[in-house]
Amino acid sequence: MVRSTGYTVTVKETETVAAASPVGEHRLPLSNLDLLLPALDVGVFFCYKKPRGKHYPSLASMVCSLKASLAETLETYYPFAGEVVANSAGEPELLCNNRGVDFVVAQADVELRALRLCHPSESVEGKLVPPKKGGVLCVQATELKCGGLVLACAFDHRVADACSTNMFLVAWSELSTSKPLSCLPAFRRSLLFPRSPLRVDHSFDHLYVPFSSLPPPEHDHSEEAINRIYYIAAADIDRMQSSTKGRTKIEAFTAYLWRALAITAAPGDNWCRMGIVVDGRARLRDTVMSSYFGNVLSIPYGTLRVEELRRMEVAEVAEVVHSWLQQEATEEHFRGLVDWVEAHRPEPAVARIYSKEGGPACVVSSGREFPVAEVQFGWGKAAFGSYHFPWGGSTGYVMPMPSATAAGDWVVYVYLLKKVAEVLEAEQPPVFRTLTSDYYLP
Repeated sequence: MVRSTGYTVTVKETETVAAASPVGEHRLPLSNLDLLLPALDVGVFFCYKKPRGKHYPSLASMVCSLKASLAETLETYYPFAGEVVANSAGEPELLCNNRGVDFVVAQADVELRALRLCHPSESVEGKLVPPKKGGVLCVQATELKCGGLVLACAFDHRVADACSTNMFLVAWSELSTSKPLSCLPAFRRSLLFPRSPLRVDHSFDHLYVPFSSLPPPEHDHSEEAINRIYYIAAADIDRMQSSTKGRTKIEAFTAYLWRALAITAAPGDNWCRMGIVVDGRARLRDTVMSSYFGNVLSIPYGTLRVEELRRMEVAEVAEVVHSWLQQEATEEHFRGLVDWVEAHRPEPAVARIYSKEGGPACVVSSGREFPVAEVQFGWGKAAFGSYHFPWGGSTGYVMPMPSATAAGDWVVYVYLLKKVAEVLEAEQPPVFRTLTSDYYLP
C-alpha cells in the first residue's frame, strides 16, 4: 500500500508480462549515443476518463486487454522485455532474454478530478508512475474511484529515448485495437557506427565530458528543486513566437525560459547556460533512421553572462539560441559525436550541461511528437498525458508537449529550482498557467 498526500494507492496484483513469441536470446550492444545516457528511468503517464455507455469495459477486462496486447507488442519491441547487463569492457549492453515487463494493477481512492497533477511529486511519482525494480520497462494500470484509469510506464533511458518510446506506445495501442502496426522499429546499430578512420573533433569537449573529468559534485541543499506541470495556451505560444524575428516556437520558448533563469541567478553566479535536446533522426540521411529504436540525441547549449542576459529582450536571446542550435543540428554533428564517444570508450561520458559549472543551467527537451491523442486502447482518448523526469540533478529540465485538451496548447513538465518556477508563475502577461482539472476535464 502506498500512501500519499490526500489519497491511497493499493496494489492489487503484480505480474511479469513477456513476449508471446520471443526472439532467440541474444545481446544487443548499445550505440555510442546510448552510452552518453546515465542509468536513469523516465516516466510517462496517460489519464483516461470512465468509458461512456452501458457496456463500458470493467477494469479487469481493460487490464486483460492491456496485458495481451503488451505481450504481442513485445514481440516486435523485444528490447523492452530484456535487461541491461555489463559487457566484458564494463559497458552496459542489452540482454534480449524476454525477461518480461513488470505489470502492476492498482486502485486509488481518488477521482481523476481530484488529482493534483500540477504537483506530480505528490500525485504521480511512485504512486501512479511505478518505480522500476528490474528490466527495462515497467507498467502500472491504476483504477480511480470515478471509474477512470491511469496507465503509466517507466523505462531505462539508456535503451530508449522519447521518440522510441512514443513508437512503442502507439504500437501497443494499435495492437490493442486490432490495427496493423503503422511503424516497424529498426534496431540496426550499424546506422550509428563510428567512421573509419575516426574524425575526432575536439570542439565536442565543450559539450561533453568524460566522467573522470567531471568537477566534484556540489551538495547545496539550500535551493530546492521541484516538479511542476503547467499548460501554455496556443495564443500565448503564438505571442511569444511573434515577439522574435521569425524564430521557431521552441527557440522563442527557450529564450523566454533562459531569461527567467538569469533573473533568479544567485549573486555569485556569473554565467547562465541553456541547452536544447536535438533528435538526430531527421539530420542523418538514411530513411531507416526515422524508425530507429534507441537514443539519437545531442544537447547543444549556449552560455551567456547573467548580467548581459538580464538586459536582453526575448527576441535578442532567441537569435542567440538560433545561432548555436543551427550550428549543431546537422548530420556532421551527430557523426562527429559518435566518433568522439568512440575515442573515449570505454570510459563513460555525459553532457557537460548536466554538471554544475559557474551558474544556473537548464535543458529544454521538445516533446512535440508526444502521441497523447494517438494512444487509445479502445476506451477513448486520454484526457491528459505527460512525461515525468525528476532526475534529481542541479540542471533544470523542461519538456513541452502537445495538450490533449486544446489544439495548439502545450502541456509543460518542469523540473526547476523553486525560485525559477515562482518567477515563471508570476510573469505578466501569464505564460506558464497553473494546471487544474478544470483545464483537462472541462
